[in-house]
Amino acid sequence: MGYIHELRKVVGTRPLIMVGACVLLLNDKNELLLQLRTDNHMWGLAGGSIEPGEGLEETAKRELFEETGLTANEISLFNIFSGPEFYYQYPHGDEVYNVVSAYVCRNYEGVLMPDEKETSALQFFPLHKLPPNMNPVDIPIVNELLATQDITSPL
Repeated sequence: MGYIHELRKVVGTRPLIMVGACVLLLNDKNELLLQLRTDNHMWGLAGGSIEPGEGLEETAKRELFEETGLTANEISLFNIFSGPEFYYQYPHGDEVYNVVSAYVCRNYEGVLMPDEKETSALQFFPLHKLPPNMNPVDIPIVNELLATQDITSPL
């Protein structure tokens, strides 16, 4: 988060509009990969903010690799999310209004390797058995995925 980190030195914890990308990575059993975040101890999608000069698809692939050790061979745009439900205040006080480009990935390679700085665990979950302690800004994205699969949201 180099760019946002630099902005924070100027604006402090005041709300920023943060553009980023996330990946809904599904394995061959149609299970969703989630990471247990170290900052809020909730399960969420791999993703993060865009860096200057980077494209959103590039951001999604970079964040997926950094946080999980997996390389996305192909991703497809799922949807773009924004609005009041994408406001988030980090445990340390920084406030953001997220604009999230969500991608679906079913074609990937590599070995799961959590980034110990941001991720304490990685796990695939069946879509009908997602953990209850989900990262708030990921819930609307996951709920929309569940709707496309005709699964009633457990969230």
